[in-house]
Amino acid sequence: MMGQNGIFSTYANTNAPEWLVKAMFFLPAVVLVFVLWSLFWKGWSLWRAARRGEKGWFVALLVINTLGILEILYLFVFSKKEGSQPVKQ
Repeated sequence: MMGQNGIFSTYANTNAPEWLVKAMFFLPAVVLVFVLWSLFWKGWSLWRAARRGEKGWFVALLVINTLGILEILYLFVFSKKEGSQPVKQ
């Protein structure tokens, strides 16, 4: 552990390994990055599915959480199919 004045000194008397104590401080930042990543892709894919009138895709994208994997596939693979045009208002 770091010295008594270090940022990790609060946990100096615990039996936890040093790497685990340090990981506890960085975990919120990692979670925030994943949340922002997922929010970006989910928002973009939901917007596109709504504009195209694809209700099934909209519900699936809204309910299923895959850290952006399904959303990216929808945006770059499935929404590019021929004959699938945006809904005219």
